[in-house]
Parts: sequence; C-alpha cells; structure tokens
Amino acid sequence: MIILDTSAVKALGQGHKALNRLAGNMARTPGDRLTIPALCLLQAEADDEDAARRVLAYSAVDVDILDTVATVSVGKMIRDGYGGPDTCHALYCALPRAEFTGMSILLTGHENAYPPGVVTVDIDSPGMLGFQ
Repeated sequence: MIILDTSAVKALGQGHKALNRLAGNMARTPGDRLTIPALCLLQAEADDEDAARRVLAYSAVDVDILDTVATVSVGKMIRDGYGGPDTCHALYCALPRAEFTGMSILLTGHENAYPPGVVTVDIDSPGMLGFQ
C-alpha cells in the first residue's frame, strides 16, 4: 500500500511531477491505489483551498476513513506524542493491517516526522519510487 501524508497530498495537488506520474501510472494498473488518510486530506484542504478537489480527481486515489478502531488508535498515538491528528492517521495507515498483508510505503515531505521502523520515502528524493 502506498500512503500519502499531508505534505504529499499537498504536493500532488500542486502538480508535483513524480507524484503526478505515479498517480497516472497507478490509474492504468488495476488494483493499484494511492491511499490518503482522511485526516491528511482534511489538513491539506485546510491549508490549501481546493487541494482535496484536485487530488480526488485522480482515479487511483482512495481515502482511508476513520472507523471506530482507527479513531481510538489514532487518538492513543496523539496522546502518546507521535504527532498531530494527520501525522498519526498516516502512521496508523502505515502499520500492518489485516486487510493488507504487504509492506506499506509512506510518501512524505517530512521523513523525520515518523518513528523508526516506518518505511518512508521523501517525495523529493532522487528517483522517488523509480520516478525522476
């Protein structure tokens, strides 16, 4: 699963070249999706008017909602000092989950916002996911 945090959502909405290519390529591959945690989408929209509209226009984008289990888990992460609501929702999405058995990759502009053990890729790193 490829997850976009708030910084990656904002970058995608502002035309980030590598992220745009990734979203376009994933749209052509059945079953490949970019996952955006709902609280990251919320924060991106709060920071940048129409960010949600621009990002949700990509057919490869799914939004990970806050169900009961996610809400409680994210709340505990916030209380335990892992970051704000959007950062903790992205972290929650990157953790192993029953419905997804593969490795999750968290795309971000702020790799240092996440604890060790979370696979993060800086959206501006050379060759990010093979896109330049």
